[in-house]
Amino acid sequence: MFHLFSAIFWALAQPLSLSALLLALSLMLFVVNWRRLALAAGCMSLLILVASAWTTAGALLLHPLEERFAQPDEMPSRVDGIVVLGGGFEGTINLARGGYELNSSGDRFVETAILARRFPRARIVVSGGSGSVFLAGEGDADTAPRLLTALGVARERIEIENESRDTFENARFSRRMVDPRPGEVWLLVTSAFHMPRAVGAFRQIGFPVVPWPADYKTSGREWPGPAEDNALDSLRNMSVAIREWIALATYFLAGRTPTLLPERDAPLHDPRESG
Repeated sequence: MFHLFSAIFWALAQPLSLSALLLALSLMLFVVNWRRLALAAGCMSLLILVASAWTTAGALLLHPLEERFAQPDEMPSRVDGIVVLGGGFEGTINLARGGYELNSSGDRFVETAILARRFPRARIVVSGGSGSVFLAGEGDADTAPRLLTALGVARERIEIENESRDTFENARFSRRMVDPRPGEVWLLVTSAFHMPRAVGAFRQIGFPVVPWPADYKTSGREWPGPAEDNALDSLRNMSVAIREWIALATYFLAGRTPTLLPERDAPLHDPRESG
């Protein structure tokens, strides 16, 4: 239910959808001769669209998320396992064509392949079922072995967790699968903007991980003003930023992460204390 509600809510609340809904509302209000309200709704629709597509607002909202965690300054001397979270494949296309088409977050899996070569004894866990609600799609954990083996990772090293539909389930089901032992070093690979929520979820269920962010959407040097990217990239940044901030707040209120923005170094939550 949580997953279904979030999918429906976001389908309506993302900037482009919200702008279109406000424009439709403006037209309806104009038809019934409520012209002041119609003008207000139309102006709000235009403001959302302009701010999202032609300013750096989206990038600025992403900065605190992408800067929260960085890759370690020194490469770990030993890595026991790598968990990569799904979200990097075009599930609908891959289900139909059987390939491994990547989306804008596909760098997660490229980075995982690089790490797998650096740490040849590390277990590789791909976590992510199909999170699609409205379209049928292949889960990333089912697609990833085709790409990773093509990039030189031995198939027997790859472990699949394909039940999870969201970040908290990624953490819970991955922990259940690998049963990490004290002292083991596990890397967590996901998009930089997504890392705070992912780290919070893994900490909440008691799975110690070393954040290894990939897939940055910004340079970190953007200033307030006109967009430096094209309109589609700026719109994407705004959509990603708003969605992630809303998701962080929801996870915090639902007890899925201990803090709104997890600290860089924080003690683990023991799930037995709340159960």
